[in-house]
Amino acid sequence: MSLPGLASSAVRRSILRASRTAEASPRWLASGSVASQCFVRGYRPASVTAGQRRALSSTVRRRFASVDDSFDPSTIERESDEVDVCIVGGGPAGLSAAIKLKQLANAAGNEDFRVLLLEKAGELGDHIVSGNVVEPSALNELVPDWNSEDNPNRFEPATPATKDKLRFLTKNSSIPIPAPPQMNNHGNYIISLNQFTKWLGERAEEVGVEVYAGFAASEMLYHPDGSVKGVATNDLGIGRNGKPKDNFERGMEFHARCTLIAEGCHGSLTKKVTKKFDLRRDSQPQTYGLGIKEVWEIDPAKFEKGLVAHSMGYPLPSDTYGGGWMYHFGDNMVSIGLVVGLDYPNPWLAPYGEFQKMKHHPMYKHYLEGGKCISYGARTLNEGGYQSIPKCAFPGGALIGDTAGFLNVPKIKGTHTAMRSGMLAAEAAYDALAGTKDTEGAVFLFDYEEKLRNSSIWRELKQVRNMRPSFNTPLGLYGGIAYSGLEAYILRGYAPWTLKHRHRDHEATKPADQCRKIDYPKPDGKISFDILTSVSRTGTNHEEDQPCHLQVADWDKHAALEWPKYKGVENRFCPAGVYEYVEDETKEIGVRFQINAQNCVHCKTCDIKVPDQNINWQTPQGGEGPKYVMT
Repeated sequence: MSLPGLASSAVRRSILRASRTAEASPRWLASGSVASQCFVRGYRPASVTAGQRRALSSTVRRRFASVDDSFDPSTIERESDEVDVCIVGGGPAGLSAAIKLKQLANAAGNEDFRVLLLEKAGELGDHIVSGNVVEPSALNELVPDWNSEDNPNRFEPATPATKDKLRFLTKNSSIPIPAPPQMNNHGNYIISLNQFTKWLGERAEEVGVEVYAGFAASEMLYHPDGSVKGVATNDLGIGRNGKPKDNFERGMEFHARCTLIAEGCHGSLTKKVTKKFDLRRDSQPQTYGLGIKEVWEIDPAKFEKGLVAHSMGYPLPSDTYGGGWMYHFGDNMVSIGLVVGLDYPNPWLAPYGEFQKMKHHPMYKHYLEGGKCISYGARTLNEGGYQSIPKCAFPGGALIGDTAGFLNVPKIKGTHTAMRSGMLAAEAAYDALAGTKDTEGAVFLFDYEEKLRNSSIWRELKQVRNMRPSFNTPLGLYGGIAYSGLEAYILRGYAPWTLKHRHRDHEATKPADQCRKIDYPKPDGKISFDILTSVSRTGTNHEEDQPCHLQVADWDKHAALEWPKYKGVENRFCPAGVYEYVEDETKEIGVRFQINAQNCVHCKTCDIKVPDQNINWQTPQGGEGPKYVMT
């Protein structure tokens, strides 16, 4: 479906204005907005890629005038577009909200109702990584024939879960333990969330959603009364020195009466809007995990289609929450990974190194030997649960999906809750917009908060609210296992108490001299791999001549704060080799802090775990980052 057929006349007029004024533009004014150029080139919604955006920038008319070092790009007015609802993030939550909104509008005969979705990845799904065993409850409601053989557009790569296995691991053995009811996967499906997101994007286009992939929303826009007006995408063609280059192109503004933020875990805009409206005022601190994943093609003789296996214990120490998984799906494909709670205390621990160790355990090694690793990915996830959910509605918009923290940790599932939250927000947004006039400004989604509290999301998260924090008691891992069993089989969420998350994850990190140093074995290149080999399997790419999106105000000051106390914790918590401390005799502490931003896989671990909270993850140019396959 072509975007011109969906665009409003106002958008087409703005494009014509841009084309008429291009030749008369000031020397640093782009010859047209990014969106305008997409129209001119013949827009294909789900196929707008990072490469395309860079190609567009490289064809901008050359400017031979000398560079004015005092030039401020922000003085150039941005092109803008008016839509009914703007959604930031093209994951399951954002796409579900977009589809539901258009379903409601189309059913009401309001086909001019504009729903626009911005996704920072070059293509939908490129930044998506997850286990993933999906509970199809929300999907069954949103797209009832998603798995029907009568539907030519059904999602075919879904493998029914056939067998559950839960093991407690020691270094060389595997002990069967009973799985709690939440981990029963009967009726669920093993999928690649990366593939599923691409498929869901096609369904969104079919109902008329305008999908802009490769557009990174980097700024919240506000009305004079403080309510959200929309978002702006970041400028292109800014050099590492912060100065515009010849291919400079101003970002674009998207104005909407309702803006839904669906960035996923620890999003950059979510942080800003949460702070502005104090959305966490009544909730406990969010706690996070880092999930590291590989996809393997294994020996067909070892393949057990539909197997869903989980493990606890080895290789993680008893003071660290986490566990491994292995899912057999498709044709001889295996998803294998490890989640490490980011409230771990030992700064010598490296989640990537723990994952490589785990694969050599007999339970996993048996399946991987003779196979081939084809993909790698890493992403943080919210683990705080019920007591860490913030206020989700704010003037002019709402938080949906994992950006709000709807993951059910004991269930090891969040896709169904993310989709459900997007659908609930869509219903609330459509009702609010339909009940007011366009001239009345931004809306407040009161109904969204109420719908959440009356939904299955709230019920299932409340039922398991005490399981994750029970692992932070003095009894540690074993106490957490025992208490979780009590909750799962006896209390079932009816306990008259709610356990608390005691601190934010970075506050749990102890000084290096108080902890046991961990030396990780050298990778063998067959089962385990060095970190740069793994990063090469992510397809990650960033233009080097741009401002560093991993923002540290003063690198030397950062090193002076972090190195003496934590001895390079950034190098170990990062699953992509972004951070290094390089020996440098000219520095007082003997090392120099270095950021290899081009390696970044957008996992957000650094923003969460760095002890002094002085690394800010900000979105880079649209379309950059990983290009995941089957993750």
